[in-house]
Amino acid sequence: MAGRIEDYALVGDLETAALIGTDGSVDWWCAPRFDSPACLAALLGDPAHGRWLLAPAGKTRCTRRSYRGDTLVLDTFWESVTGTVRVTDFMPPRSPGLAPEGGPRIIRVVEGIAGRVSMRSELGLRFHHGSIVPWTRSVDRSTVASVAGPDAAYLSCGPGVDPTVTPDRTTVEFTVSAGSRTAFVLGWRPSHTGVPPTASPAEIDATLLRTLAFWNDWAASLRYEGPAREAVLRSLLTLKALTYAPTGGIVAAATASLPESIGAQRNWDYRFCWLRDSTFTLSCLLRGGFRREAVAWKDWLLRAVAGDPADLQPLYGVEGQRRLPEVYADWLPGYEGSRPVRFGNAAVDQFQLDIYGEVLNTVYSAVRAGVAVDPPAWALVAELLEYLGTRWCEPDEGIWEVRGPRRHFVHSKVMAWVAADRAVRLARVAGLRGSVRRWQALRHEIHADICTRGWSEEQQSFTQYYGGHEVDATALLIPRLGFLPADDPRVLGTVKAMERLDEHGFLRRYGDVRDGGAHHLDDLGGTEGAFVACTFWYADALAATGRPAEARAVFERVLAIRNDVGLLAEEWDPVARRQLGNTPQALSHVALVNTAFTLYGTRRHGRTATPRLAVA
Repeated sequence: MAGRIEDYALVGDLETAALIGTDGSVDWWCAPRFDSPACLAALLGDPAHGRWLLAPAGKTRCTRRSYRGDTLVLDTFWESVTGTVRVTDFMPPRSPGLAPEGGPRIIRVVEGIAGRVSMRSELGLRFHHGSIVPWTRSVDRSTVASVAGPDAAYLSCGPGVDPTVTPDRTTVEFTVSAGSRTAFVLGWRPSHTGVPPTASPAEIDATLLRTLAFWNDWAASLRYEGPAREAVLRSLLTLKALTYAPTGGIVAAATASLPESIGAQRNWDYRFCWLRDSTFTLSCLLRGGFRREAVAWKDWLLRAVAGDPADLQPLYGVEGQRRLPEVYADWLPGYEGSRPVRFGNAAVDQFQLDIYGEVLNTVYSAVRAGVAVDPPAWALVAELLEYLGTRWCEPDEGIWEVRGPRRHFVHSKVMAWVAADRAVRLARVAGLRGSVRRWQALRHEIHADICTRGWSEEQQSFTQYYGGHEVDATALLIPRLGFLPADDPRVLGTVKAMERLDEHGFLRRYGDVRDGGAHHLDDLGGTEGAFVACTFWYADALAATGRPAEARAVFERVLAIRNDVGLLAEEWDPVARRQLGNTPQALSHVALVNTAFTLYGTRRHGRTATPRLAVA
C-alpha cells in the first residue's frame, strides 16, 4: 500500500516529476513528461505496479528529511543503532549545461554519516501506468536495461555495487559506512536510442552542485519579505517544479487519480494545464518577482487558446494539446481502493463559461504588469468577447466541472462580467474603442442579471446558482475581481454566509456543513475534504472586509497542515487530519502565495499596511 498523500516529497526536472515517500520509495514517475504514462505507479496500487525503494534494510520510515536550502534537492536521513545514512534525491533540470541530451533522470546518492548501515535498493519498472512488465537484463556489471515497446529505462549503479536482476525487478544489497558514498541513476530514454553513457562519481557530484546552484539562483529572485517567507518560497519553488519548461505551461498537479474521497469515485487526472488557474498563477508569479515565468505562462495561454473562440477548452496538455480522452485503468486498484483510476480528463469537453473571463483577466493582469501583448492577442480579446456576448446567458458546468446537468452558476456569470469589464479597460490600450459601448452595455446587463437572480434576500448571500439555496466559496472572489466593493452589504453578507461551509476551521467548496456537508451536483457519491484554495480565499475576503486578525488566523491554520517538506494537496480532511486529492496542487500553493501578499505584502519598516485586495 502507498503511504499517506502527505508522506510524499517532490523532485522534478521542469518537464516531469517524481514522488518519493518517507519510506524511501519512488512511487510515482511519469516519463518523459508530466502527462506521459507512469513507469512507476505504486501510488495508485502496490509495489507490483512499479516502484523504486532505496532505504536501510528493514526500515519502513525515515527519521527526518528536508529540502536542501531553497532547492528541490531532497535529503532523507535514517538513524539506527548501527549508524546513520543520508539519501540525496534529485532530478537535474533539463536545461543547457545542467543535464546531457536525453530523457529525465532520477539520481539517488547514498552517503554514510556514522557507523555502518545495511542498505537495500529494489527497482520494479512497469511501463504504461503499471500495466507492462519490461524485458530487464544486465548490460554490464553496473548497468541494467528495462525495455518495452517505445520505452526504455536504464539503472546505473555506483562502483562496487552489484545488482541482482530477475525478470520483474532489480535488487541491490550493500553496506554503507561513515564517509563512504555511492550513487544510483535511473534514466528514461526512447528505446531506439541505445544505452546512455555511465556517469562517473565526479560527474554526478558536479551535476548535484549545478542543480543546487540552479534552484538557489532561481529562488534568489523572490521579493517577498513578510511572515512565512519560507512557506511562500517553497510554494513558488513547487510552482516552478510543476512548470513544463519547453512551453511555459503549469500543470495543476503532478499526479492523477488521487481521491478527493477515500474509496470513492472522485479521482481525476490533474497532469494538465487549466485556463482558470491562469489569472491566479500570473498574479502569484508577478508578485513574487518571477517575471520570466509569468511571461512564459502568458505566452502558453495565448498559444493554447488561439483559434475559434467556440473551441475554447477548460484545459489543455502541457504543449497545448486539445485531445485528452479520459480512460479507465482497470488493472490499477486505486489509492486505498479508490476507483476508477482515470487518466485523461473528460472535463476537456465541457462548456465552462468562466474561462472566457479567466483569459481576458490574464491578459489584463499582464498588461497592468507591463508585459507586452502583441496585436494577435488584442484580436483574440475582441473575438472572445464577441462570442461571449452570444453565450453568457446559457447554463454551464461551472468552475467545479460538475458531471451533471448544466446550471446558471453565479461564479460563471461573474467571470462573464469580468470578461466584459476587462475588455472595456483594455480597449483604451488596444485601440478597440469602436466596440467599447457594446462591451459596456454587456457588462451592465450581466451585472444586473447576477444581482437580481444570484442574490438571495432570504439568505443574505449570493447563491451557488440561480434559484439555488447553497453557498459556494467562489463568491469570496467577488471583491477581488472588482464585481462589488468589499464594503458592499452583499459582500459582507456573503462572507458571513461562508460560515455554513466551515468545518473545523477549513472551508468546503460548496453546500452546507450543518446539513452534512456538500450536496454534490452529480451522481458520483462520496464526500470530500475541505478545499485548501477556498480556505485561503476566505482569509483574503476576511482581510478585505476589515477582519485582518481572523484572516491571519485562517492563514496560519492552513500553513500548519503542510507536510514536513512544505507541500499541499488539493484538499484536507479536518476529521481524519490527512491530505486528500492530487498533490502537490498548484492552485493550493498559488493561493498560499497570494494570501501572504494580501496580508503582508505591503510591509515596510516592520509595519503592516491595512490588508486589501487588488483586482487580480
